[in-house]
Amino acid sequence: MILNECMRLYPPAITVTRKVKREVRLGSMTLPANMTIFMSILALHHDPQIWGEDVHVFKPERFAEAVAKATNNNAAAFFPLGLGPHTCVGQNFTTNEAKIALSMILQRYKFTLSHNYVHYPSDIFLLTPKDGAKVVLESI
Repeated sequence: MILNECMRLYPPAITVTRKVKREVRLGSMTLPANMTIFMSILALHHDPQIWGEDVHVFKPERFAEAVAKATNNNAAAFFPLGLGPHTCVGQNFTTNEAKIALSMILQRYKFTLSHNYVHYPSDIFLLTPKDGAKVVLESI
């Protein structure tokens, strides 16, 4: 739940691009062949129509009943590491590695944000804290 909410608020890549292979009709629009489409993962993951009015609040319990419930069964509403045949090949490895690292840290340390930390995400290419995340670790 915690990792999914982190990935929703701060996806590793903020946009994805796809190239239309052949002309496609999408609702009232026609997308010509060879057109490049840019999709904002960040905008989708921060859409209040999908996630609710508290969209900017860190709320891991959104994912308590899995991704399908969190997105009202909209499979395309949450894809921090891609979707379908374009899913990141390292998705399972990265997710497992993050779970292991987080569990090892939480077993040994209590951590809090530094009192002088200012939350200011920077989105040049990847979404990262502008001045880093200043964290204070204390042994348990």
